[in-house]
Amino acid sequence: MASESIHVEVCYARPDVQAVVALTVAAGTTALDAVRQSGLAHRFPELIDASQPLGIYGKRVEANRVLEEGDRVEILRPLTADPKEARRKRAASKKTK
Repeated sequence: MASESIHVEVCYARPDVQAVVALTVAAGTTALDAVRQSGLAHRFPELIDASQPLGIYGKRVEANRVLEEGDRVEILRPLTADPKEARRKRAASKKTK
């Protein structure tokens, strides 16, 4: 009996570039395994240490989460701006208008 496989995507984005890799992986593959199989660490050296948090469709997950058919694993990176501070600045600029 052949082992079951599922189709997933692994994506990573920086301000200057984004990459999405479609993979067929064995059932039971974890999010971190899919990131490793995607080969994105060869393209983006900052991913080599595999310490970035992961998400699936915008919701943070543990690296050992078992993937399901159609999951999109997102390699998350630190925010460049504090969301609360950005909201304060937008509100202040609306008050002055």
